[in-house]
Amino acid sequence: MDLVTADLHGSLEDPAVSSMNFLNEVTSRYPQALSFAPGRPVERYFDLESVHGRLRAFSRHLADDMGYSQEEVRRTLCQYGRTKGIVHGLIARHLARDAGMEVDPESVVVTVGCQEAMFIVLRALRANERDVLLSVSPMYVGLTGAARLVDMPVLPVASGTAGIDLDDLRAQIRAARARGLRPRACYIVPDFANPSGLSLDLAVRRALLQVAERENILLLEDNPYGVFHGGEGTPPTLKALDKARRVVYLGSFAKTVLPGARVGYAVADQRVAAADGGIGLFADQLSKIKSMVSVNTSPLAQAVVGGALLEHDFSLEQANDREREIYRDNLRRLVGGLRSRFGDSPSISWNVPSGGFFVCVTVPFAVDDDLLEHSARSFGVLWTPMRHFYNGPDGDHRLRLSVSSLTGEQIDEGLDRIAALFAEQTTGSAPAASPLQGWLAPPSRKSR
Repeated sequence: MDLVTADLHGSLEDPAVSSMNFLNEVTSRYPQALSFAPGRPVERYFDLESVHGRLRAFSRHLADDMGYSQEEVRRTLCQYGRTKGIVHGLIARHLARDAGMEVDPESVVVTVGCQEAMFIVLRALRANERDVLLSVSPMYVGLTGAARLVDMPVLPVASGTAGIDLDDLRAQIRAARARGLRPRACYIVPDFANPSGLSLDLAVRRALLQVAERENILLLEDNPYGVFHGGEGTPPTLKALDKARRVVYLGSFAKTVLPGARVGYAVADQRVAAADGGIGLFADQLSKIKSMVSVNTSPLAQAVVGGALLEHDFSLEQANDREREIYRDNLRRLVGGLRSRFGDSPSISWNVPSGGFFVCVTVPFAVDDDLLEHSARSFGVLWTPMRHFYNGPDGDHRLRLSVSSLTGEQIDEGLDRIAALFAEQTTGSAPAASPLQGWLAPPSRKSR
């Protein structure tokens, strides 16, 4: 039987859902290109032996600290497990140590990456066609894609210079209600946001919580980059400041422990009144959805994360000292390299984040997927068109550069290649005798 997309869910032809696949596909087609595209953590400290060691450490924790028998240890790690996870208690201790967040372990749902956490939260909040989500624009494509999968429209909120324009947030909420819609939550990354690199200061965080309280919405706080600051730390998380249970906190161990483990979580301590009069946690409702999506998160993957938390006394801030220094140095090198190459250009500009992975560059020519393909093929350098992060044309002259997975020397070489691309686009002709032309073999069909 043959199928047509018109008979499948409408999200499958939505650019928001296709963006991540497209960007991954371009990267795989040009594996030799220097890539400023992915927000992947640095790989030089990946160590398979540490994976085994952390699994053993978590096994000892179950036996020595939790009092499990050897049979119970084997069953916990090898059998189907608790839907909400088996490292929820360790995650609560980690959040208390690193973020000053006192959370009930039962409010933690351990998920298959943070992407599943986003999906199940949105699935729970989307009750009918009136429900909408707000998000600071530009938006993370994983969030907009997940929203599209559950048929939940996303209304953009301007970021402004403070990371979020609170006046625009209030205006968007009230305009939506005037149209008969029900704004349920606003998604935000307060520290070094993907893709903008912007952060919220303490005053803005407090004011945002006040807006959420007055307008009766939730805040979905995503915090994958908070430990990768420039050395001076970050303000308290929204969840740490939250006194009214307005914040659902979304976390991930992909950047801080191991991306291959695919372990994330949601902290959802909101109270939910049931039809029978009972009161439970929002986390319990999320676990019902998760049980129908992935049953449970791999206990072995959770054990590796749990072992890492035990190894570092629950502090991933401390565990990532080496990585933080690399990202800080790379960010400085990138910004310095942009300044040395384009500092005299009145038409090329960029922001200067204080941490994280990402810098956004504004250029005088159109930036799209065709230009990305040309950049990879002819100049051997990859980056991300910002148009993937907007609901509209606002990102058509912007691109995102990620510093996380390159060495300093690769950043310098990559910027030389970007400068050659920019020169071609602004002058209308390729640089004469470019040493980059022909450096890369044509992509094979196998790589698709």
